[in-house]
Amino acid sequence: MATTVHMSEAELARDLHAALAKVQQGLEIVIEQNHQPVAILKPSKPIGRPISEVLADLESRNSPAIMDDDFAHDIEEGIKANRQPWNPASWE
Repeated sequence: MATTVHMSEAELARDLHAALAKVQQGLEIVIEQNHQPVAILKPSKPIGRPISEVLADLESRNSPAIMDDDFAHDIEEGIKANRQPWNPASWE
């Protein structure tokens, strides 16, 4: 279970970078306005399944699939490609 930190709206506005750093460390932040919770910032859940889980599933079903060097390389390249920052076209 994540540790919870309470911050006022003003504290969040003053140092959003620090708040996001806490979230990246796994903390949940309850944002309060007039001492009442209005929102929660929490780490996002990863999309998809870890490759270790996929491989364990294949093994449990006695699948003939194997992870050769080319497949491993393709997986690594796919992960790297999806970690690139998103740079949408400008609206100007």
